[in-house]
Order: sequence, then structure tokens, then C-alpha cells
Amino acid sequence: MNVNQVLESTFSPDAATRQSAEQHLYQAAESNFSEYLNTLAGELANESAQSNIRRAAGIALKNAFTFREQNRLREVQQRWVGQVDPEIKKRVKSLALHTLRSNDSGAGQSAGQFVASIAAIELPLQQWPELMPSLVEYVGTGSDQLKQSALHTLGYICELQDIQLREVLTSHSNSILTAVVQGARKEEANNDVRNAAIVALSDALEFVQSNFDNEGERNYIMQVVCEATQSGDARIEAGAFGCLNRIMQLYYDKMKFYMEKALYGLTIVGMGNQDEDVAKLAIEFWCTVCDSELEIEEENQEIEMMGGDQIRHNHCFSRVASQEVVPTLTKLMTHQDEDAAEDEWNVSRAAYTCLQLFAQATHGEIAPIVLGFVEQNITDASWHKREAAVAAFGAILQGPESTLLENIIKQGLPIILKMMSDQNFHVRDAAAYALGRICENAPHAIDTEKHLQPLLEALFAGVQTEPKMATSCCWALMEIANAFGRAASEDNETNPLSRHFGGAISAILNVTEKTDANNTLRLAGYEVLNAFITNAAIDSLPTVAKLLDVIMQRLEATIPMQQQVVSIEDKLMLEEMQTSVTSCLMSIVERLGVEIKPQSDRIVTLMVNLLQIVGVKSVVTDVIFGTIGTLATAIEEDFLKYMDGFAPYLNSALNTHTEPAICSMAIGTVSDITRALSEKLQPFCDGLMNSLLGCLNSQALGDQVKPAILQSFGDIAQAIGPHFESYLSVVGTVLQQAAGINMPFDSSYEHQEYVLSLREGTIDAWSGVILAMRGKPQTLTSYVGPIFQLIRVIQHETADNSSRYDGLVRSSLGVIGDISDTFPQGEFAEAFRQPWVQAFIKQARQNPQYETRTHDTARWAKEQVKKQSGLRTFPAS
Repeated sequence: MNVNQVLESTFSPDAATRQSAEQHLYQAAESNFSEYLNTLAGELANESAQSNIRRAAGIALKNAFTFREQNRLREVQQRWVGQVDPEIKKRVKSLALHTLRSNDSGAGQSAGQFVASIAAIELPLQQWPELMPSLVEYVGTGSDQLKQSALHTLGYICELQDIQLREVLTSHSNSILTAVVQGARKEEANNDVRNAAIVALSDALEFVQSNFDNEGERNYIMQVVCEATQSGDARIEAGAFGCLNRIMQLYYDKMKFYMEKALYGLTIVGMGNQDEDVAKLAIEFWCTVCDSELEIEEENQEIEMMGGDQIRHNHCFSRVASQEVVPTLTKLMTHQDEDAAEDEWNVSRAAYTCLQLFAQATHGEIAPIVLGFVEQNITDASWHKREAAVAAFGAILQGPESTLLENIIKQGLPIILKMMSDQNFHVRDAAAYALGRICENAPHAIDTEKHLQPLLEALFAGVQTEPKMATSCCWALMEIANAFGRAASEDNETNPLSRHFGGAISAILNVTEKTDANNTLRLAGYEVLNAFITNAAIDSLPTVAKLLDVIMQRLEATIPMQQQVVSIEDKLMLEEMQTSVTSCLMSIVERLGVEIKPQSDRIVTLMVNLLQIVGVKSVVTDVIFGTIGTLATAIEEDFLKYMDGFAPYLNSALNTHTEPAICSMAIGTVSDITRALSEKLQPFCDGLMNSLLGCLNSQALGDQVKPAILQSFGDIAQAIGPHFESYLSVVGTVLQQAAGINMPFDSSYEHQEYVLSLREGTIDAWSGVILAMRGKPQTLTSYVGPIFQLIRVIQHETADNSSRYDGLVRSSLGVIGDISDTFPQGEFAEAFRQPWVQAFIKQARQNPQYETRTHDTARWAKEQVKKQSGLRTFPAS
């Protein structure tokens, strides 16, 4: 098969043909990478070739340097740098740039994507110095087609996420900006060129901070973008509003002048544009404004809490503009499309979202405007206006201060309840959603004596109707359960739900057992059932106990259904059902606690039967193991009789290294059972420890399960006490290795979070080990030094006092105190006298963001350090 046939086959509608062609290309690249690139570049630049062949060649070239896996990406980039003949590299790049001149726009676009992939390699290495000047020259003096291709290429380069490339692009900001602004000016006669320039400008805005810092350059950029919003071409106008969104995100602090002079008016006009894309992006501009101001408020609050004074100025653009923007938004909310798909993002939904953000950013100052709109339209003959009025009422419930919010709810709740029986479905659905918002944001404003009964009746009636509305009703019911249930205390004898509890459970069971029910609705019904079970007061527990038999019967009935599964859809639906019902069973077990003991045999038998049928790799396994762990917590040492039957499944899950989620779930179950059985776990420890160590050493699992494994070592140590000595050497080595993982200053947020969780797991493990071996302190002497070294690292890493370190700091201080208790004769007193130890304790005691129990632990640790400081040092043996 020749290269043209292979490239043409990559566009074949037949999957087998496409896969075969892609395999041919892969093999050709692997056998001779230089020749592969040379051949494809020739086809890309071949003006006599068919357009689809040229486009396929460009895509294949780009794909040769595009991989999600970073290791594979770096490997192929290194191959380009070190293995491809320099003359071939020169020819390939030259052909790609030449193709940008082609009148075949598809070939030019593909060539631009390939150029960007090579730029990501060479620009950080200070290679291909002629690339950026060439692209700028093409935009300035080239044909219209070449201008477009060059601008597209600049956009592709700027949107790449390679960190090293993005650092280098800052040094090219002047040339990039010169090109894109030149193409975006109103003087550019070709709208295709202008549109390409606006798109490229949006991608480049992150790299032109130095230009934005210069007032003259900033004024010119803003002038070009603002003029583009009035171009008359919907593509350019949409792109220009997209640019304004990005500018507001990046350069909010410099926008006051432009808001006053132009942006207020431009964006309000833009929101009324007949083209939906333009209108949505103009609306999104105000979403960006509100998001930026909410973020500034949050940052400033954190700074004030920490005693800082570098407060970022909030220009309150949303407050200033609310009198004009909010009425525009409420008007746009009446432009609903009754045939729109549920996930379709249209102007009406964009306006609703923006109104929500305005309510938050202005702290409810827009309430009078919105309530005026509601009052004017709530009884209008047009369902569009009634629905918009109800939706607007729900939109402003997150933001106002509690007193204002309570007044709003008391004024509007009876009206919204009435709208639940409106003749139009869209109005009823909006009313159901608004009730959910009320229950979520202001449950305290609901008079439980007066409104709870009609509220429940309206929502349960809504559940019986259309699935979409029923889902909204289920969400509202869950919020009611959470708001009026036992959230304050598990010992509540009664709560506002109690008098309605039995009726609510019956209604929910009716929804979930209806054979004609939509599956989404049925699953939502089980979520509601879960919420009511979890929030049941003590006087409702007899109803929960009776519910247990119903749930068990339903779950048992799903077992023979396994034999009736004939399709993937059937399998997924059955697994969803089993997951939902088992989740309810787990909630019942948790709520009844030790009272579940008479039913524990039946529960364990059912869980094991389910495991045998679905296998450990099923999605149902997660909630099965969760139920087992919850049962063990409830009945504690009585769970021992089930271990012989359950341990093989637990070890099997721990050894399923190809499924990290299953391993993680099993590790959590190990901890539950460990805490339940205490020293009676010992006969099973060899198997569990071997499986856990196997998880740690597995290449397939990755790093994310490691912190939980380390914590489980601490749980096991604390459970079996001195018997843990046989595992101490191996575990001690593992914990010291984990402590050696560093958190570089410039590491990614994800890596920082991983190291933080690893620190927590390591410290928790040492805490358990120290408590376990307290009676044999000599076994710990070689580890005390490394433990103090780790805590010293933690003290340094947590010095910025962020609240996310609360748990780690508390555990670390606890370990300091535990070591003092374990060595009361002062064997390691010098370690306690180190200045950083006192600094760490002071840092924790004075942090207002830390919990009270952290402050208490810090005080206790201070006493222990004081005690040690008064002791003379004994040599550690």
C-alpha cells in the first residue's frame, strides 16, 4: 500500500480500515522516523495532491509529536532533537512553512498545527530563530490566505500547554502582539484574516503582560478589541467578546478606565445581539467580572485572617453595573427555547447563570430589581415570563445576607409552592428547582409548622410527573432531609422530619418500585431514601428498622436478574440498581449501629453472594465493601466470625492492581475492620500486610493509594500492639522512604497535594507504631531521629499557615507528644530542645484557621516539650 492510500484510509468511515492505516503509519514511524517525516512533509507541501491527502499528512505529522503520556512525548521530542538528520529537519520545517502559503486552507491549517508541535520542542532550546519573525512577516506582507495560516499557527503555538514553551513565549510577546493586532485592526479588509487574528490574540493574551503594563500599548490593544465587537461579522464579534473575557480574567486590576469609557455599554449591547454566540460571550463577560470579584473577596478575607495588609482592590464593577445589566439578564431569561436539549447552553441559561453570580458578587443588592421582575411577571399569561420569574427568584438565593434572604423566602415561598401546579411544565420544573435552591440556601427561613407539610406534598406530587421535573423534586427532597434532619446531633430524639418520616419513606419506596419509572428517576429516588435514612431522628429509627427488610428483599431479588442480562445496557442498569439499593442498606446499617447485630448474618451472606456474582472488578464492589466496613464498625469484635469467609475477597481486591479504585476501596475496608477487631485481627495480619506491601510495590497502581496504605499500617499497629514488632523493620523502612519524597517550590499543585497526603499518611502511621510499641521503647530508638527530621520538613512546608495543613500539623504535634510519653527519662531530650520545635508549636497555637483540637494538641505538645527540656539527656540504646 503506497503512502497516499494509507493517508486516504485514515479518513475511511470503516473503523477497521482506519485502524489498519493508523497501524501502518505507526510502524513506518518506528522503523525510520526521519524518512517518515520527510515523506509526509513532501505530501503536505505537494500542491498537486488531493486536499484530503495533504490534510491527512499534516495531521499524521502533528500526531507524531502529540502524546498524552509525558514520558512518551519527551521520548519522541528527544528523538527529533538527537536522532533526525539536521538536513531532514531543515527540509521538513521549510516544507511546513511553505505549505502555509498554500491556497488549500485545509493543508495550511494542518501545516500550522505541525509547526506548533515542532515549535514546542525547538523554541525552548533557542532553536528555529527564524520562525517567529517569519510568521510576523507573513501576517504583515503575505496574501490573505498566508495571513490566515500564519495567524492560525501563532494561535496553535500560544495555546500549547508545554511549561517550557510558555516561559519562552513571554520573550516573543512583542512580535506575537505585533502580528495579531495588525491582523485584528478594523483597517484589515478581509474578515477571515481579522477573525483568525482575534482568535490568535485570545490565545496570546497570557504572554503579553509586559505590553499590558504599558499604558499606551494597553490602550491600543483595548481599542482594537473593542472595535472588533462592532465589526458586523458575528465570528469576529464573538471572538472579541471572548478576548474581553480573557483580558478581564488576566488584567482585572487595569480595567477601571475601560469599563467606564466603553465596556459597560459595549457588553450590554452585545448581550442583545441576535447572534446567540455573540450574546452568550457578552453575558460570559459579566460572569467573568463576578467570578473575579468573588475571588478577590475570598483572597482578601484570607489575607485579613492571617493579619496581612496587602489587600487587592475590588473595583465592584458588578455593583456599579447592576442597574443596567440585571434587567438585561432577566429579559434574556424570557428567551427560552422549549425544544432545547437538557444540556444545551443557550442565551436564557447563560443569563440565569450570570444572574446567580451577580447575586453572590453584590451580596444580594440586586434583590429589589429581581423581585420587581418576579412580581411583574409571575402571573403573566406567557409561560416564558412566568418561568423566567420563578427561575430568577431561585437564582438570587445565594448571596444575600441571612436577614434579607429570610424575608425574600417568606415572601416568595407560598407563591413558588403555588407554581408547582402551573399548567405549563417548564414553569413547574423551574418551581421545583427553585424550591431546591430555597432548601439548600435558606432552610432556616422555612416555617416547619406552616410550610413543611405543603412543601413535602408538592415535591412528592412533582416526583410522580415528568422525569426531568421529578429529578429536581428529588434534589429538593434531599436538601430538606439534610436541612431538617439530625445534622446537629446524632442523639436528637426527634426533629421536624419525624412527623412526616413514615409518609415520606412510603412515597419514596413507591417511586423506586414503579416498573414504568425512568431509571434516572429511580436512582434519584434511592438517593432521597438515603438522605432520609441518614437524617432520621431517634423516634424514626423503628421505621428505619422496618425498611431494612424491604431493602434486603429488593437487593436479594437482583441476584437472579444477573442471569437475565443480555446486553451492556442491561448490565449497567442492573449494576446501577444494585449500587443504589446497597447504598441504602449501608445507610441503614450506619444509622442503626449496634442494633443491626441480629441481622448481621443475613447482611454478610447477601454481600458475599453479591461479590461471588458481580466479581471484585464490578462497580458494585465499592459499595459492597463499604457496607461490610460499616457493619464491622457497628458490631465491632463480633465481626470476627465473618473474617474467614470475607478475608479472601478482601485480599483479592487488594491484589487487583490493575484497578486502582478497587484497591483504594479495599484499603479503606481494611482500616474499618482493623479498628473494629482490634487485637483479634492478628491471625489475619500476615495476609493483609503482604497484600498491602504488594500494593506499595506495584507499578500498575501508581502513587495515589500510597498515603492510605501508610495510614492502614498505623491502624494495624495500634490494633495489635506489641505484636506489630514482626512488621516493624519493613514498615519502618517504607516510612523512611516515603519521608524522602520532596515537595519542590515550583512543583505542580497536584504533586503538592500528593506529597501532603503522603506526609499525613506517614505521620499517622508513625503515631500508630509509637503507640503500639510503647511497651518496648527500645525497638523505636533508631527511628526517633528520622521522625524528628520528617517533622522538621513538615514544619518548613507548612510555614505559610494555610488551613489545608491543619490535620497534618495536628498529627505531627501529636507524634512529638507521643515520643515524649514513650521516652519519659529524657533519652531524646536534645531533640525536643531544638528551636524549630518550639517555633512549630507556636506557629500552630497562633493560627486562627486551625481547629480548636489542633490548638489543644499544640498546648499538650508544649507541655511535653517543656517536660523534656527539664530532663538531662540519656544516651539512646
